Amino acid sequence: MKAYILDGYGKKAQLRAGEVPEPELREDEVLVQVHASGVNLLDSKIRDGEFKLILPYRLPLVLGHDVAGIVTKLGSRVRQFKVGDEVYARPDDFRIGTFAEFVAVKEDSLALKPNNISMEEAASLPLVGLTAWQALVEKAGLKKGQKVFIQAGSGGVGTFAIQLAKHLGATVATTTSTANIALVKSLGADIVIDYKKEDFETILSGYDVVLNSQDAKTLEKSLNVLKPGGKLISISGPPDPEFAYEIKAPWLVKQVIRLLSFGTRRKAKRLNVRYSFLFMKASGSQLRQITALIESGAIRPVVDKVFPFASTNDALAYVESGRAKGKVVIKLL
Repeated sequence: MKAYILDGYGKKAQLRAGEVPEPELREDEVLVQVHASGVNLLDSKIRDGEFKLILPYRLPLVLGHDVAGIVTKLGSRVRQFKVGDEVYARPDDFRIGTFAEFVAVKEDSLALKPNNISMEEAASLPLVGLTAWQALVEKAGLKKGQKVFIQAGSGGVGTFAIQLAKHLGATVATTTSTANIALVKSLGADIVIDYKKEDFETILSGYDVVLNSQDAKTLEKSLNVLKPGGKLISISGPPDPEFAYEIKAPWLVKQVIRLLSFGTRRKAKRLNVRYSFLFMKASGSQLRQITALIESGAIRPVVDKVFPFASTNDALAYVESGRAKGKVVIKLL
């Protein structure tokens, strides 16, 4: 099958167009013919070698963490799906590879595609949707009447998280550039801060939850906008000891992770707030709940650009530029 292959880690390394064998199907997996694949910053971070410590992939590797497509084959233990089903998923770590014509996905990580959106829109959703769900619903337990600060509101995670937080009944503050103020307001943001003109730290206070997706300096400032007992959930690091425990990291890696987040955890404790790191996991059951929100119209996908498969490297470069409003998608069929 045709695929885009990472031969070696390196900043801005180009993926090579080539042929690789179709994935070998395990008994609890479904083979999906890829119609569209979402592109995420996670792909470029893995390519750059930033995740070697916590995701030790063997090279060569096919990247890609989002898929929408059609079931073509079933593992012997699969019961929930049939050949011909339209599905979408965020494949599990170490089973990624959606920048290709076919990908094998665990049955438990797969869901039927929402019936009111296109394959390209469906491919834009799994990683960002699950990230927002696991941050706001699972970790934060966000409730009606609470206040949440979602950084980078016009980005992939931001556009989904704003809509989810509004659906949950929260008051939503976000940051964005001047050009994207109308977009984030249309998604439901109540307080919009133009980060080029204003400093959120001087405007926001007494927040219940912060979803942090930016750099260390922004993270430090974000701790100050929380009320006592508030929670900061970061998807951009630093990883914390709880995460090291979850991934069953070796002893040395656990110590490194403990050190990486030591300063942040100490400051959080001093302010009487909680810090946690989120590295989202694949989940078909959560995707099914997201499907219901899409089909009801509570959340809509936000897709900026759709690139042809031949332009996979261009799609990755566009995501890295930080200019995308919502998601970038590669279309195969």
